[in-house]
Amino acid sequence: MNLILRWLAACLPAVILVCAPAAHALTQQQALSVAQGETDDRIAALGRLAAAPDARTAALLQAMADERLKLDAGHRVLITTEAGFVDAATGAAVTLAPDTQSSLEDVMLNNRLRGELDGALAALRLSSADKAERLAAAKALLDSGGDDARVALLDAAIAKEQDRAVLDALKLARAAALAASPDAARRLDAARQLGESHSPETRLLLNQRLADEQDPAVKRALQRSLRAVEDTLAWGERLGALFTGISLGSILLLVALGLAITYGLMGVINMAHGELMMIGAYATYLVQVAFRQWLPGWFDAYLLVAIPAAFLASALVGAALERTVIRWLYGRPLETLLATWGLSLVLMQAVRSLFGAQNVAVESPSWMGGSIALLPGLALPANRLAIIVFALAVLGGMSLLIARTRLGLFVRAVTQNRPIAACMGVPTARVDTYAFALGSGLAGLAGCALSQVGNVGPDLGQSYIVDAFMVVVLGGVGQLAGTVLAALGLGLANKALEGVVGAVLAKIAVLLFIIVFIQKRPQGLFAVKGRAQES
Repeated sequence: MNLILRWLAACLPAVILVCAPAAHALTQQQALSVAQGETDDRIAALGRLAAAPDARTAALLQAMADERLKLDAGHRVLITTEAGFVDAATGAAVTLAPDTQSSLEDVMLNNRLRGELDGALAALRLSSADKAERLAAAKALLDSGGDDARVALLDAAIAKEQDRAVLDALKLARAAALAASPDAARRLDAARQLGESHSPETRLLLNQRLADEQDPAVKRALQRSLRAVEDTLAWGERLGALFTGISLGSILLLVALGLAITYGLMGVINMAHGELMMIGAYATYLVQVAFRQWLPGWFDAYLLVAIPAAFLASALVGAALERTVIRWLYGRPLETLLATWGLSLVLMQAVRSLFGAQNVAVESPSWMGGSIALLPGLALPANRLAIIVFALAVLGGMSLLIARTRLGLFVRAVTQNRPIAACMGVPTARVDTYAFALGSGLAGLAGCALSQVGNVGPDLGQSYIVDAFMVVVLGGVGQLAGTVLAALGLGLANKALEGVVGAVLAKIAVLLFIIVFIQKRPQGLFAVKGRAQES
């Protein structure tokens, strides 16, 4: 008898999806039948109401789920609202005296009735015109547990559903419902269907069914499906770790490209490089604030302005540092290191004085939100993909500038032999300023990119400066190709080791590897070729 009543409670809503009967007026007796009485009788009444719902029925069921139903002395069902009380049958406002309100009875719910009520509400939402609401309803049916009485309801919803995401959720909910059937053949069919749905939810459901299953054939089918799902998810996790490593490598590449010029080409140990990144991040923040205040309709395009603004802000600060401090310290690495370290402290304190010590919020444009799902369990964040593309674009522009432009020719000439370049008419002092400003501007671009994936605060640069130096040293001083390989290699190695030994030990292991590598090959991955090597 209980099984029949449960079947009625879940199957009758399917009629509204297939036959779409005309709406009817909810009566007080119908409202009363679901509010009081034996649990089986209330479930049966719930199924009858859900079979032909109207606005008042939906409001009644939702209020019942929210525990906002009351019974008065005249056996009326009332819904409590912020404004007072509403008659559940008519929707009319009801005014009650204070002593009457205190005598109202709560409509009680037990776990069984609550589960049936959740299923009925989800069934009503399956016919919604809103895709998001239908998807939420399908997931609610899945989360509420398996019940083969819902198969007819889900079949009706599947037959008319057009959206792929909602359809997949409905099919998974249907398989979960079949998996709870007392019929072993239906459970076996469900086990095979679940093996075709490779998602973390499916793995959880299969594990739950395995714990309860007694039939050997069904258990074997569930185990096969679980292995297939776990294999697919494992590949998703591996590819996800690979993407995370490439993403970290692209960030390290952006950070290290500026150092590849200031340290790799110019020989300046710039400990303020991280603070130049910070300036680029704060420039991005200011552009975002300006767009939000004066051009809110164009907010999604603010990065088109923030990128050049971050480059120019950091480049101008870098040029000022080079002209006032660093130009007097060329060829004196220890003094340069100490001076730029002091400059980094000055820049951090200046930012704290202007913006405060707390992090500031930088919001990404809407087109950088969300993710792209490639496999079950593998979703690539759009902002990380954008940073990888941005890093490749900056690298390409940097390579063209160094190899194909007059400034790049001058930089290479001064790097290789400053006295001869000066004798050939190259303005070495001006080239130094331009090159340092270029490296500083690239640091600003790195700060702009980092603002889209992390916090922006006065200490932003301190988290990346050591890694950036390791990338440049490992790749080979003055070698862009080495910088690229070192950045990607360190990013992948960090993420691969994190999954085995943890983040802290992974950092230590990478540092030890670099120390040993530099001991064996001081010139890095790519050595600078000179005449002695070429002869």
